[in-house]
Amino acid sequence: MSHDAVVVGAGPNGLVAANHLLDKGWSVLVLEAEPEVGGAVRSAEDVEPGFVHDTFSAFYPLAAASPSIQSFELEKHGLRWCHAPAVLGHPTPDGRWALLHRDRDVTAGLIDRDHPGDGAAWLELCEQWDRIGEQLVHALVSPFPPVRSGLATLARLRSVGGLDFVKTLLTPAADLGAGRFGGTAARLLLAGNAGHADIPLDSPGSGLLGLLMTMLGQTVGFPVPEGGAGNLSRALARRIESLGGEIRCSTRVTRVEVAAGRATGVRTEHGERHRADRAVVADVAATHLYGHLLGDDVPRRTAVAMRRFQLDPATVKVDWALSGPVPWAATPEHAPGTLHVADSVEQMTEAYGQVAAHAVPATPFLLAGQMTTTDPTRSPAGTESMWAYAHVPQEVTRDAGEEGIRGDWGHDDLERFADRMQARIERVAPGFGSRVVRRRILGPHELEARNANLVGGSINGGTSQLHQELVFRPVPGLGRAETPIKGLYLGSASAHPGGGVHGAPGMNAARAAVAHARVARLHPGRLLARGDRVTE
Repeated sequence: MSHDAVVVGAGPNGLVAANHLLDKGWSVLVLEAEPEVGGAVRSAEDVEPGFVHDTFSAFYPLAAASPSIQSFELEKHGLRWCHAPAVLGHPTPDGRWALLHRDRDVTAGLIDRDHPGDGAAWLELCEQWDRIGEQLVHALVSPFPPVRSGLATLARLRSVGGLDFVKTLLTPAADLGAGRFGGTAARLLLAGNAGHADIPLDSPGSGLLGLLMTMLGQTVGFPVPEGGAGNLSRALARRIESLGGEIRCSTRVTRVEVAAGRATGVRTEHGERHRADRAVVADVAATHLYGHLLGDDVPRRTAVAMRRFQLDPATVKVDWALSGPVPWAATPEHAPGTLHVADSVEQMTEAYGQVAAHAVPATPFLLAGQMTTTDPTRSPAGTESMWAYAHVPQEVTRDAGEEGIRGDWGHDDLERFADRMQARIERVAPGFGSRVVRRRILGPHELEARNANLVGGSINGGTSQLHQELVFRPVPGLGRAETPIKGLYLGSASAHPGGGVHGAPGMNAARAAVAHARVARLHPGRLLARGDRVTE
């Protein structure tokens, strides 16, 4: 049996692509290697019974702001969002907190206590974002070049200061707050949010991400799906099935079949063939698509360029089941869901610098989450389901700390680094370790084993640094969903605009497939040129 489209991978991008194609009247088959849908958006009670832990990602501001995901009205398919009392918090060694609250006036008031006058500066930044933020977000997630949303952004640029605002976007995160704020709280919030990607905090591009994530926290919050991250994926899957789409799990695709330079379908590990009459959308890492699934059908130029494809750093994630709330040295005024743990902006910058220099960071910057604080269904009353992760190098040459971590990320390495991470939390939450009922460590090998797209423990489908974004993602000249193979579209985080649960790579791939099919129907024999604008 054939389908209009076969989608390889049921991660959020694959599920978004399938939903859009079904909305356009296509027949769609989704094939997923794992036993359940979701990719890096899954959850389970596999740490401690009664405690729901998100296996990979946990908070979803980009999903809440995504025009693609929001258009699906997933609440009709069982999704419910939850918010913590505060969006995020950053505890400092002296017992203070930098807090981001969804109410900007509350945030401004808290920041003003840190340094009088910073509250007014914060509100001014929020007002600038009100004027241009929506257009900027749409430009970032649209196919490159973002013609319509890009023009809308340019039209509003003068209202936010023109080139001065452009300079703000280009300023490294480590310096972003220094020109606007006299205290440390606002700087910690901006720099910490920049740390959600792998761009060094002293490099251009990091400031844009820090501002984007901070303002999303201020406008849509950092929500989580009630009951676990997997419920977001299941809502997307239920919508697919309600529209007549088919999803098959535990079905690993081993080959994209190509005839006369065009993708015609896929073959699975069991030898089954599934024909795709119009398109194949690959929600897989670029290294898998061009290194395995296409085999000798990869054009030589693309194969050579892929040798320079750069992964983002590896990741070590620790999940804890806690017998009680985190015993913070100083109780925050508003309990945060997301947490950033570092003594200062300078220490964050140092940790990222050590990772870039292939050293295991001595004082890793932690991104963490209090999930029961955010969603009380995640664990029994009075307990806490918590996690934290830190980045480590893909290739380790030395340990900047004193534990002698080698970088093979076997049992001993993981235990030592998890102890290092836990000690960071213990400094700002004395007695934390005494409340640990169970601890699970997922290192680079474990992450990739649970999701093949997390190559080497990388979580963003490739580095987010400027040299591998826009027209350079995944390789120069392939800055859109189209691939050198007709009818084959890359719809994973390895494609523009990269990592994050916003569904943009999947949506861009689906829209490109629809546009190409429309042109082929109206003008038989004409190929859509790479430079033609297909969507927005």
